[in-house]
Amino acid sequence: MPNGAGSDAKSWWALVLAGGDGVRLRPLTRRIAGDERPKQFCRILGQATVLEQTVTRAEIMIPADHIVVAVVRAHERFYAPLLADIAPRCMVIQPENRGSAPAILYALLRLLTMAPAGPVAIFPSDHHVSDDHVFMAHVEGAFDHVVSRPELAIVLGIAPDTDEVEYGWIEPGEIIRGPSPWALFRVRSFSEKPPRAVADTLRAGGCLWNSFVIAAYPSMLVSLIRLAIPRLVDAFAPVESRLSTPWEDDSVRRLYSGLPPADFSKDVLTPRAANLAVLPVTGVVWNDLGEPRRVMATLARIGMSPAWAAASA
Repeated sequence: MPNGAGSDAKSWWALVLAGGDGVRLRPLTRRIAGDERPKQFCRILGQATVLEQTVTRAEIMIPADHIVVAVVRAHERFYAPLLADIAPRCMVIQPENRGSAPAILYALLRLLTMAPAGPVAIFPSDHHVSDDHVFMAHVEGAFDHVVSRPELAIVLGIAPDTDEVEYGWIEPGEIIRGPSPWALFRVRSFSEKPPRAVADTLRAGGCLWNSFVIAAYPSMLVSLIRLAIPRLVDAFAPVESRLSTPWEDDSVRRLYSGLPPADFSKDVLTPRAANLAVLPVTGVVWNDLGEPRRVMATLARIGMSPAWAAASA
């Protein structure tokens, strides 16, 4: 595994996104947990929740006190016991779920109040990874590239290994030369959940799944959002001066009450592909646990059969 010589791991940060409602997986998670908790707070694979597995994965490379988690207030009874050791400054609690773009922007703005010297990696909290150490070695490679190319946001791309087509797709462009041994390519285009015929063509053409794991400097990501959705950044302007103060909660609550939803992949990554690069991930089986059939396929693949799986058959 690379040793991170190109950048200082002590300056790295992680942002874990845990504010989704998990509606598509709700019939299964209701059976698993017996209540309405979203999937990231469920023990879908093994004894730890998917959120806990994500945080543990990030901690392989990133200091525990540099892990920021974005959640939604309505889920407090589910996340509070799981995140009891997270420092209050690293908890970004949204009043409501307004999609991934506001969640990421809010967390980045909070992160910037902590004056981080290094880059941040964004991790969704609903993924399965077959080998955490191999996967995080790729994140380390992305960090090394970001240090030498701070104008880029780097997405980890997954080589398709099943006929699943309902992911975002990345079309790699020309290779980006640099000091890092990790392969890096410009992003020619993004396709967010295209029709099957299009997805089949993309797969045949060597395109990659969008893992939504992204490494970049926080200020670069904020600039990217400003270019793609300027109204969203403008809406947060009154909140910025109140971040990490006693007035933050009230200010954010007023903001979210009238904030339209926005999706980071569709509304930011897709139109700003020219600002992005992709680092292909190899040696890892990856899956987004967004639908029951993906969960069952993952369980079959890893040879796991928890009690709830037998009850769901």
